[in-house]
Amino acid sequence: MTAELRKNKSAQAIAMNMLLAAVSLFVNGFGVYLTIQANLGAAPWDVLNLGLSRSLHILYGNASIAVSLTILVIDILLKEPIGIAMFIDAFVVGKAVDFFNHIHAVPACTSLSAGIPVMLIGLVILAYTQFTYMIASLGCGPRDTLLVGLSRRLKRLPIGAVSIALLSTATLIGWLLGGPVGIGTLICAFATGPIMQTAFRTVHFDATGIKHQRLKESMRVVWSR
Repeated sequence: MTAELRKNKSAQAIAMNMLLAAVSLFVNGFGVYLTIQANLGAAPWDVLNLGLSRSLHILYGNASIAVSLTILVIDILLKEPIGIAMFIDAFVVGKAVDFFNHIHAVPACTSLSAGIPVMLIGLVILAYTQFTYMIASLGCGPRDTLLVGLSRRLKRLPIGAVSIALLSTATLIGWLLGGPVGIGTLICAFATGPIMQTAFRTVHFDATGIKHQRLKESMRVVWSR
């Protein structure tokens, strides 16, 4: 990707990066789908999404959108930076999971030996699509923004402790709603970070070097043309 596209200085650049973010998040949804089909227990946020889906008898994607939009509202109330890609994230990932469920892309695993590789493949897909999503420079995901926002306000706690508290809360609520918790939940909680770090290293990507464009800035660029 060129430096010009990363800067999102034109309506065309923003449109291309929105497309990049949407495609990345659709493939990201396949990664999420694989971690669920591993059938070993879902990732913490997916425990919540699946618990909400089962308790309200709605599609996973609709539950995911409801959770994402709720978190997005909290991000706004915390006055955290909001970008266009955050809205794309809120809608695309969950509905991508619904799509792959609809076409029965991968059967649910029935053993630990089958489930662990499927889950790890899903986590690798999540890591690389996180990279392609982030280089669009149009905002982080609602959950990542919430984590940063809470960490800024709970300065006495390290960000790792805030992350654990956030994931534990999502898992507990999801479990109470009937979401699947198991060894896969632990794998996702503890392996996601190292896998993502390794993936970023292979593509020489420094996430801290990305300057995300806020929604107001994006709209200003679009309407000024």
